Amino acid sequence: MKSLLSIASLSLLFIACGSSQKSKTTNTKVADPSVYAATITQDDLKTALYTFASDAFEGRETGAEGQKKAINFLKEHYIQYGVPAAKKDGNYFQNVPLQLQSKPDVALTINGKALKNLEDFVSINPMETSQLQAGEIVNLGYGIQDDAFSNYGTIDIKDKVVFFINGEPKNADGTYVISGTKAASKWSNFREEFALKRDLALEKGAKAVLYYNPDVFAMAALRYGTSSGRMSLVSTDKNMFYFLVNTQTVKALFNKDITSYDTSFKNETITTTLDLDYTNNSKALASENVAAIIRGSEKPDEYVIVSAHLDHEGVKNGEVYNGADDDGSGTVAVLEIAEAFAKAKKDGHGPKRSMVFLNVTGEEKGLLGSRHYTDNDPIFPLANTVANLNIDMIGRIDPKRKEGDRNYIYLIGSDKLSTELHEISEKVNTKYTNVELDYTYNDDNDPNRFYYRSDHYNFAKNNIPVIFYFNGTHDDYHRPSDTPDKIEYDLLENRARLVFYTAWELANRDERIKVDKGE
Repeated sequence: MKSLLSIASLSLLFIACGSSQKSKTTNTKVADPSVYAATITQDDLKTALYTFASDAFEGRETGAEGQKKAINFLKEHYIQYGVPAAKKDGNYFQNVPLQLQSKPDVALTINGKALKNLEDFVSINPMETSQLQAGEIVNLGYGIQDDAFSNYGTIDIKDKVVFFINGEPKNADGTYVISGTKAASKWSNFREEFALKRDLALEKGAKAVLYYNPDVFAMAALRYGTSSGRMSLVSTDKNMFYFLVNTQTVKALFNKDITSYDTSFKNETITTTLDLDYTNNSKALASENVAAIIRGSEKPDEYVIVSAHLDHEGVKNGEVYNGADDDGSGTVAVLEIAEAFAKAKKDGHGPKRSMVFLNVTGEEKGLLGSRHYTDNDPIFPLANTVANLNIDMIGRIDPKRKEGDRNYIYLIGSDKLSTELHEISEKVNTKYTNVELDYTYNDDNDPNRFYYRSDHYNFAKNNIPVIFYFNGTHDDYHRPSDTPDKIEYDLLENRARLVFYTAWELANRDERIKVDKGE
């Protein structure tokens, strides 16, 4: 989690096998899923994980040789289990075009004042090498557009430079305008507002954004000012300059200190002179998601996605960060779940809906592989995606729990979008696995913000119901000591079976679950 034989002959073989089983997959007899859940064993999980999280895979750094070994390991297992590639061309790999970022060369002058990169502003998006001149800037206040409050009005910001600040408006009594309560909305939660306000301006055609958030400026300057393996998606970074600015830059723009606005503020256009010269020093980097599918027998165009991230931290100072729990445990669980569904289909009990098994790259770099899948290149339509069950760290025990309190799993997100999904999850667990479902980190006010920190979030933001399965952090989290010998394999087995049973129910129920809650 984030701080991620010849193929032709085999393909023909699986097509032939699929054809020979066609009559079986339409068998209407209700199968007992426990028969197939029993094929998910701690011995198989252990065998796979000791290879996947070995030193030979070099910590599975995104785009590096170890990651290439990882994706081929996954492909070989899907082929062995008889689970075809998800893509129509028969390729198990979905290319995820990335940039390995380096500090750009930026010269920015506002109203005749030359500003310094990393001191007065920080470039967030790596653009193409470019120039920009502007004679005015649109002050959008908080940069919010919501049913309860909007800074936009009817203004057209296409090809314009815009400015907004962090936070959201409050009423005189201290309640928030948007929520109507003392609780802030998503518009002032940093993990959300940073991208939410930017994406809104991008959607409306802004050419550049200057974002004032003094609370995080120093952190951003440190993060974006170094060449430390930071990555971004190529396809999302070409259309708009995005700068975080400090108080010095704000004074150059407005000749006054701006820290907040009242609810009566309307957008305003300020005459200014802005000159920008930008040189991108980033380098292209190739990485891949791995995707496999078992087609549904009755509703093949509806999809249940089980996911985990295949990447980890690589090698640092000569030490391999094996990532056995993060997220080797989730990755091998996905493989075992795929094998169980494949065996069911071979026996004539294939799922009614299609089951997609998605191993994503670049999670540790900012949920990049899953974001590419949802935002840029969904292999299957998001509108037809029923749910995402995301597995990220399910092989260990949270040291904060009481001694002996080990039969648990933290569930996050199950009730955020769909009441039915939450109810199904509870009933399946009661019937089959009897794991304690702990919702500690599901709280909207959880300071850890785990809901936003793994790949399920990219599905949830697209209104797709999700469950995030998570055992909590531990002393070996993001350290070289996260090794396969420390995994609790009996727990990994039972937790993987819980995900399988939940997926089985979602894939085989008569009606797809409903989204009845807003996100």
